[in-house]
Amino acid sequence: MNAILQIPFDQGEANLDWLSFCDALAAGHQLPRAEVTDSFLYRDNDTLLNRAAWIDGLGLAVKSATIFPGNPDQGYPMVNGAVCLYADQSGMLEALVDFHLVTKWKTAGDSLLGALRLANPDSREVLIVGAGTVGASLIEAFGTAYPKAQIRIWNRTAEKAEALAEQYPNAKVAADLEAAVQAADIILTCTMSSTPVIKGAWLRPGQHLNLIGAYRPDMRETDNEALQRADIYCDSFETTVDHIGEFKIPLSEGVISRDDVRADFYNLTAFPRFDPTRITLFKNGGGAHMDLMTSRHILDCWQGGT
Repeated sequence: MNAILQIPFDQGEANLDWLSFCDALAAGHQLPRAEVTDSFLYRDNDTLLNRAAWIDGLGLAVKSATIFPGNPDQGYPMVNGAVCLYADQSGMLEALVDFHLVTKWKTAGDSLLGALRLANPDSREVLIVGAGTVGASLIEAFGTAYPKAQIRIWNRTAEKAEALAEQYPNAKVAADLEAAVQAADIILTCTMSSTPVIKGAWLRPGQHLNLIGAYRPDMRETDNEALQRADIYCDSFETTVDHIGEFKIPLSEGVISRDDVRADFYNLTAFPRFDPTRITLFKNGGGAHMDLMTSRHILDCWQGGT
């Protein structure tokens, strides 16, 4: 048996660039829709998540994640895991890819592809709401795609925003959220909030609101007014509409209808060109199919760069 190829974070990332990755995500959505499944195992507060996807023509991936909330007290990361990538035709294990590498590029690249299709291509102000790990990857991704833009960071705890901004020369701290939202061309939210942090009343025509943080049925990052004022899009109907509070709650309340979510990445031709008279809203829901597309691209770039 051949040794299993292992792709660690730093070496794998060295072969990647954000714009080519977005092209790969777009190409992946031209293939048949993925079959996906999730499973969870629990021990008190500890969790094992297995997320699997199969795309005909691209292969199979199983992303395993362990979430152990007590780990930081022992000096270990709270979230750990790996992605097993399998060949489409033979089912042979092709690579073991670093979990954090896949998650970073999938999450930020997902939102970047949405923005590249919907936002002002000459955006000069990018606001990131949230100063965690995802916020850092968004600085890298959007700084590459919008090199003329000033990136600003707002966080409930200003010290965290300041610490993140100090790591990037193209980033500054936004002191006032409402003023920063009103000035931004692109607004990216990556919080853990269960209640809206962005108000629709703050938005203006020509803006693009890109929502990342909410992932549970009880979580939202923007309010009903934003949804009613905006043209709504997402990465995948299957991972957002009935699963995440951003859409699930307003749909159940009759604030929006299912038809108001106009298109997902499987119909990218329905994503319109930038219109300065419209507000666009994109929901990043992720999903195992995106992990598969990301892992396949990482392997392809690894093999091409080594």
